[in-house]
Amino acid sequence: MHVLLTVVVPVYAVEGYLYQCLESLRAGLTAEENALVEVIAVDDASPDACGAMLDGYAARHGDLRVLHLPGNVGLGLARNAGLAEARGEYVWFVDSDDWLPSGSVRAVLERLRETEPDVLLVDHLRVHENGRLQTDASSPLLAGSVDLSRLLGVQHTAWNRVMRREFLAKHELRFPAGWYEDVPFSNPVLIAAERLDVLNRVCYHYRVGRFGAITATCGDRHFEAFEQWDRLHAWLAAAGVTPALKVRMFTLMISHLLVVAGNESRVHPSRRRAYFRRIAALYRRHRPDGYLPPAGTPGLKHRLVAANSYTMYAALRTGYRVAGLRRRSTERTPAVSTEVPAPPRAVQSTSLR
Repeated sequence: MHVLLTVVVPVYAVEGYLYQCLESLRAGLTAEENALVEVIAVDDASPDACGAMLDGYAARHGDLRVLHLPGNVGLGLARNAGLAEARGEYVWFVDSDDWLPSGSVRAVLERLRETEPDVLLVDHLRVHENGRLQTDASSPLLAGSVDLSRLLGVQHTAWNRVMRREFLAKHELRFPAGWYEDVPFSNPVLIAAERLDVLNRVCYHYRVGRFGAITATCGDRHFEAFEQWDRLHAWLAAAGVTPALKVRMFTLMISHLLVVAGNESRVHPSRRRAYFRRIAALYRRHRPDGYLPPAGTPGLKHRLVAANSYTMYAALRTGYRVAGLRRRSTERTPAVSTEVPAPPRAVQSTSLR
């Protein structure tokens, strides 16, 4: 039977979460639907028991293809390895510490057959380690008509977009090595798509705050984001995108890097000044004609980047953090959702991705 969808799952140091992810990929599918889906797990030379767990799962269930890489290559290149083995008309990259809520694959299959897009965007929920569900700040952008400029503001990850495999090959879209590999991949995917569609339904549970995850690992590898944004701007120049689109991407870039700079789980306070200086350099290098800072506080931060004024930025950041702490101290703690099972035990290892 024709394979409509290939799900590629890169695996590294997630033995406490792996089975939940794998089980969610085919849960509730009919035999006919199941035949339309293939799952490829890529063992990125995982240092724990993940490789053996994948082999055992494949032996028991018979519906999982396992690819063992001889050495660790990182998240992006592991995804590429799975993509090279894919047979499906479409490909969906699912991270192995996340999982799909019930009915997600069925809904995606139905939408793919109905609209035959190049790229299908889906919604997600952020899931905290205590089980609390949270709507992503960018999720409201999925509502309404399909508008590229608006949809570029949706979180730029690989796992919230399902892509036609021939479309990726035609435009030679692959992941680069290094951290923040989604930046020069996920944005061009939307820009290059001739047929872009949105499934405004929660089809993905994104685990946040996991020990060992890139977004919860503090260190200088977060400086790799600058090279990835440079790659994206090189692609934009080669693709000859409109001036308005260049302005949109530039604004999103500065906003994203300011989020990273202000997150102590990523950039150590002793390295924040250097990180800010790199943002300012990137600002000067890529500022397009016609760019105007956004309104409100985000625009003020953009202006401080333009002026390379770290001292003022640090003072502003401190002020907002103090105000935020005071506000949260008066708020009630939200109830923990009962709809999500208790989180699996965390793996005591650090991802090198």
